[in-house]
Amino acid sequence: MDHQQEALEQLVTVRDFLRWGVSRFNDHGLWYGHGTDNAWDEALLLVMHALHLPPEGDARFLDARLTTMEKRDVLRYLERRITERVPAAYLTGRAWFAGLEFHVDERVLIPRSPFAELIEKGLEPWLADAPSTILDLCCGSGCIGIACAYAFPDARVDLSDISGEALAVAEENIALHGVGDRVRALQSDLFAGLAGERYDVIISNPPYVDEADLRAMPAEYHHEPALALASGGDGLDFTRRLLVEAAEFLTDQGVLMVEVGNSASALEAAFPDIPFTWAAFEHGGDGIFILTRDELVAHRESFVK
Repeated sequence: MDHQQEALEQLVTVRDFLRWGVSRFNDHGLWYGHGTDNAWDEALLLVMHALHLPPEGDARFLDARLTTMEKRDVLRYLERRITERVPAAYLTGRAWFAGLEFHVDERVLIPRSPFAELIEKGLEPWLADAPSTILDLCCGSGCIGIACAYAFPDARVDLSDISGEALAVAEENIALHGVGDRVRALQSDLFAGLAGERYDVIISNPPYVDEADLRAMPAEYHHEPALALASGGDGLDFTRRLLVEAAEFLTDQGVLMVEVGNSASALEAAFPDIPFTWAAFEHGGDGIFILTRDELVAHRESFVK
């Protein structure tokens, strides 16, 4: 008897399927890191989604008996997670960032940036005043920029990305959150499509994965667009360009905030004289630096070498 047939015949309740899913996930050595960090939370998301129940789960339903059709629906999600190594967020089409829900699919990265914590704190202490203009550069799903629109309700926010497919997802999320009066999506290779614009904050989660790390990534990450991950041998190809050009697109008191993840050490080695400020996090995460426009201008020659 195969696993699916056994499950159909012997599992009865929501709790049964959750336990079975966790056991199967553990048996197959799945990788987590796209919104969850363990087998239970991953199984919970998928089972609740298949049953059209709240994603956080509800103890009142755990001992509810499933119909045969519901069992098949649940198994379909759990088996795809195992056999295809597709992260739960892509299977459900939903992800959360800074407490907000976003649509995601394989055209964009699954939100997981520590920028969420900084945005929820109003990007303090790096802003002297609430920003009027914000750029989410390399926006993907638009989660960072849209979260900023919530945090700063008087700000105009631009979402930019080189990928037209990513921008289509960002447009869906602009509509989902009803922020189209203040948030727009623009196609641009770095700043090429933003001539004449200046921003109080440029916030970016650009590609920053180096070649070695990209090759070593678990299968789950290879469902994400390589364009949004890979950035040359040391992971800094895009960031180098950004450091050269960003000052021109910042207001006089403007601030650049960029996530480079585990390429942070390579960045400091490449630019040992640059006074990068590294954000600290209470809830985990690292690799986000802050530079003011004045600092970018003062060190321009170092960036263009």
